Amino acid sequence: MVPAAGRPGEVTAAHPHLRVERSPRGYRCLLLDRPARHNAVGPDLARALRDAFAAEPADVVLLASADPRVFCSGADLALSDAERAEVSGLFYDCLEIMITRPGPVIAAVGGPAVAGGAQLVVAADLRVAGPAARFRWTGPPGLDLAVGAWVLPDLVGRGRATELAMTGRWVGAAEALATGLVNRVEDEPLPAAADLAADLAGRAPGSLARVKMITAAGGLLDRLHAESEANRAAWDRALGTGPP
Repeated sequence: MVPAAGRPGEVTAAHPHLRVERSPRGYRCLLLDRPARHNAVGPDLARALRDAFAAEPADVVLLASADPRVFCSGADLALSDAERAEVSGLFYDCLEIMITRPGPVIAAVGGPAVAGGAQLVVAADLRVAGPAARFRWTGPPGLDLAVGAWVLPDLVGRGRATELAMTGRWVGAAEALATGLVNRVEDEPLPAAADLAADLAGRAPGSLARVKMITAAGGLLDRLHAESEANRAAWDRALGTGPP
């Protein structure tokens, strides 16, 4: 559980693998809690995550993992292709809510974040990583998916973004900090992110919302929609429901 000035917050179960805590320090915490599967996401969990971000949009939200050794491996590879296509669409709904909701989102990442999990990290407004954090923007083998191309140019520049999205290589915490993928690297990322969330929760919400609105201007949503539509078409081809 997230440290909250020595007092536990109110905990609700939005889903068996998503815990929601309202901290007495003024923010909400969303904890992915499926460590045995590296927090792999199915349709129901994707909906619960989307709905949790949409609820109380002015809240400061901290997104983390109940197990600090993992963050999120994206869509569950044990699902059928049709279910993974559904998860992909729900992820993009979630990403849009994250970047358009007025309340800031902070991601605390202690371990690997892959595919949709890495997308959640870069959709957050602020990112605190641990030394063991690793990131990889890649889709399932054999599918013509673009993952991360919508947002990586804003964080690391077009050239490096193109490399990361095309190669799907791993990015470690040190490189992530040096290139701007994360804001801070801390030995204990979750407590550090909780302190940051509490600090923002005490600030003027109108100012935070305006900063978000301005920094998201300039085509970010257009690129998100373009990636979502391109990947939907790729899934349709894979499922035989769209043109070749």
